[in-house]
Amino acid sequence: MGKDASALETLRETGRRLGGFLGLQRSTVGVLSMVVLVGLGERMAERFLPIYIMALGGGAVAVGLLQAMDNLLSALYSFPGGYLSDRIGVKKSLLFFNLVAMAGFAAAIVAPTWQAVLAGAVLFISWSAISAPATLSLIFRVLPRHKRVMGVSMHSLVRRIPMALGPVLGGLCISLWGETDGVRVAFGVAVFMAGVALVLQQKMIETDGGGRDGAAASELRPEKSPLKLFRLMNRPMKGLLVSDILIRFCEQIPYAFVVVWCMKTIAQPVSALQFGLLTTIEMTTAVLVYIPVAYLADRSTKKPFVLLTFVFFTCFPLVLLFCRSFSFLVGAFILRGLKEFGEPTRKVLIMELAPEGCKAGMFGLYYLIRDVVVSAAALGGAFLWRIGPEVNLMAAFAFGVVGTVGFALWGKDMPRSKP
Repeated sequence: MGKDASALETLRETGRRLGGFLGLQRSTVGVLSMVVLVGLGERMAERFLPIYIMALGGGAVAVGLLQAMDNLLSALYSFPGGYLSDRIGVKKSLLFFNLVAMAGFAAAIVAPTWQAVLAGAVLFISWSAISAPATLSLIFRVLPRHKRVMGVSMHSLVRRIPMALGPVLGGLCISLWGETDGVRVAFGVAVFMAGVALVLQQKMIETDGGGRDGAAASELRPEKSPLKLFRLMNRPMKGLLVSDILIRFCEQIPYAFVVVWCMKTIAQPVSALQFGLLTTIEMTTAVLVYIPVAYLADRSTKKPFVLLTFVFFTCFPLVLLFCRSFSFLVGAFILRGLKEFGEPTRKVLIMELAPEGCKAGMFGLYYLIRDVVVSAAALGGAFLWRIGPEVNLMAAFAFGVVGTVGFALWGKDMPRSKP
């Protein structure tokens, strides 16, 4: 019995140390559980929405409207999500966001028409965007400064679990019950998972209060006007935003055409299976770098990691330009996966640059401005591709160079985090 008790205590101590290393505590475990559960239900159904809409009589226009709505709402929901988090607190706002998503899932079940599905999609299709400011605000508040990048990295990592498993489970539902009933079953599972997430988050997430840094509460009131809030955005944050927009132009100009380049344009085109493997290589690379980079970034300054991420973004279209076979594309997609190198660090830098009292709102405003502006890149990329694929890739590279050099010269850093 003594040996068993000692082994159990050793196991518990190992678990505590691992949890401390990964920035896991009661509130962060609660919010990460929510990300997995709600995200899994969302991905089970959302991935097959075009099939469901067409099965219900909707045409290509309805499917196109769904995609356009997804892109637009992802941009527009960021700011109100952040404002609500600053206004009523993270715990209450996440409760509200989950209830709204559940209402959207339910609407798609009880009214099986493509019009009702589109209406329901307004409530759930951009759940990740509307909940992100509250989630990042909570991680920033409850974790000490030297663990924030690790906390955001864990959030980015666990988000990939529903991305990977959701479509598989949704596809299983369709194979068992067909294109209409199968998707409705997936929506039913989504409602159940969101309900479980709601209970967990309300039990585990601590009530909003002072941060772990011991910082004094700010007298700033949450600002509901984006224009007024923009005036509170300091110059370093505006500089990061401009660089980030240029880097996203670098990403989005060729984004939709990467698969065309790989499967149709190059001298030795790859098959669909090989392109799927390239995507897996990209995702695996991203997952592998999260934790070690977070460990280093939490003990260093933020700018070098963000700058190196911008370099990876910039180099991808140039490297892709010279990849003409599968073996060379493997290296290019490893490089593409490395663009996640400093993404959690960049999010933490945004939160650190934001004023006290409106951090979630400022985070949401940052993404609202960035994503609305960058939405033009995809259309511009199509015109550039018509001129020539090489023109598209070189234009993307040029935007990346300007954004990277600008951040290198004028980007602001934050002091080194101390344990």
